Amino acid sequence: MAEYPRAPEGWTVASRRSSGPFATEVVFAHPDGRTLRWSSRRHRKHTSRLSRTRPGRERLLWSPHRASWWIAVLFIVGSACFLLGPLPFFLEAVGAQADARVFFVGSVFFTSAATLQWLETINADPGPAATARGPLRLVAWEPRRIDWWSSGVQLAGTVFFNATTWRALSTAVDAPSYDQVVWRPDAYGSICFLVSGYLAHVEVSGGWLRRAPRSLEGALVAVNLFGCVAFAVSAVAAYVLPSTGDVLAVNVANISTSVGALAFLVGAVLLLPEGSSSQP
Repeated sequence: MAEYPRAPEGWTVASRRSSGPFATEVVFAHPDGRTLRWSSRRHRKHTSRLSRTRPGRERLLWSPHRASWWIAVLFIVGSACFLLGPLPFFLEAVGAQADARVFFVGSVFFTSAATLQWLETINADPGPAATARGPLRLVAWEPRRIDWWSSGVQLAGTVFFNATTWRALSTAVDAPSYDQVVWRPDAYGSICFLVSGYLAHVEVSGGWLRRAPRSLEGALVAVNLFGCVAFAVSAVAAYVLPSTGDVLAVNVANISTSVGALAFLVGAVLLLPEGSSSQP
């Protein structure tokens, strides 16, 4: 398995910050005294062949040449759907069936964004001075990269949300199969988001129990992790009790979903300035 990140020719590793097997920050040193600091998240967001910044073409609200811009926009739309869906006034205005469709549409936007994020991750340059070559990769096996795990697990979670929102279109809450075909995929998706959000937090904080730094990317991963926790609470609260056919805590489920979606919306908006900033 190739080393990641790959050291530039003539440079050596001066220091390395890791969480388990995952390198999150590396400082390279040159014999002439120069140093080069590499960060996992910043490297991915600026040196993927899908998200390279282009001087003179970067705009905060309009940069469709970068996958990172599309990731932000798609997550914004998906988050807005999950924010509106649980709100009582919205449900009353559009009806139950249309409301369920909004959730499904939101899940499709989530999956589209997560797919682009996966492609952005696996097509990042192998090192700070090495350019990825060859055809665009659709799959990759790089288990020593924390961002590989985070983006891959998140993508799996969005697929579970596709399944749960799709089956919810035709499965009533009091149906015997509801917990199996609707609640379980929701729970699995929430677990995936929780794992992914935690790994993304570790990637930036540099430690399993460290707080995120006071920076744009620190705020981004912190608010996203909060959203993942809220979605997990929502999944637990949405369990249908077999003995009564009632949702365990419907108000908690709805509030947690909207709160989590709001956090994801904030995180998605923060992706815009992160992607348009100058390459480190």
